[in-house]
Amino acid sequence: MNVIQGNGFVAEIIRSSKRKSSAIKIQKGKVFVIVPESLSYAVIESLVLKKNRWINEKLNIQNQVLAIKPKTFTCGESFSYRGNPHLLKIEAGLYPAIKLSQDQLVIFVRDVSADNSKAIKQLLIKWFKQQAEVQLKEKTDHYSKIIGVTPSSITIKTFKARWGSCSITKAIQYNWKIIMAPESIINYLVVHELCHILHHNHSPTYWQEVKKHCPDYRECGAWLKTNGVTLDI
Repeated sequence: MNVIQGNGFVAEIIRSSKRKSSAIKIQKGKVFVIVPESLSYAVIESLVLKKNRWINEKLNIQNQVLAIKPKTFTCGESFSYRGNPHLLKIEAGLYPAIKLSQDQLVIFVRDVSADNSKAIKQLLIKWFKQQAEVQLKEKTDHYSKIIGVTPSSITIKTFKARWGSCSITKAIQYNWKIIMAPESIINYLVVHELCHILHHNHSPTYWQEVKKHCPDYRECGAWLKTNGVTLDI
């Protein structure tokens, strides 16, 4: 048999004489189990069963990505800022600029009749990065005093696969896109990274420290794992 029926998905088996170990890959919403040529079907089936939850989580994330429509950067399009939707409004102005006005992101361009999509995208990215830098530094200062730690530096970065990091030298980095998440999720990330100054691991002691300052850390972590892919421009 070339396929295995999982719980909610079908996995295609790919046998290879060059493989010495097994691997599961998920690409464009499809599951592939790459295994050594001689590996028995029963062993492969057992592997898929053990990884069933992980596979479904990855499929869920990929399906969200596939369902996301590319932004067009036109009037009426919605962008999330601190967890709240803000509609894009484009107006004529003397120079390119962006302004937050209640539930709107107002962008000024010289010629509203032209295709300004690329310029608007860059303006939005720049604005979101600026907001992230100011607010994440403020939150880090606030929680640093509560937790009793002092980071050596705070940097706003662009990451593809993580939301933040804390080095052994207490240098903290944040992914600017977190500023699109709800306030509770932003706070969780700040607490998460600051607690790594005390415990540079994910031990039970570390999570107890996180829980002191973010009681709903499990829910926040799960939200970020599931919805993080939607935080993009």
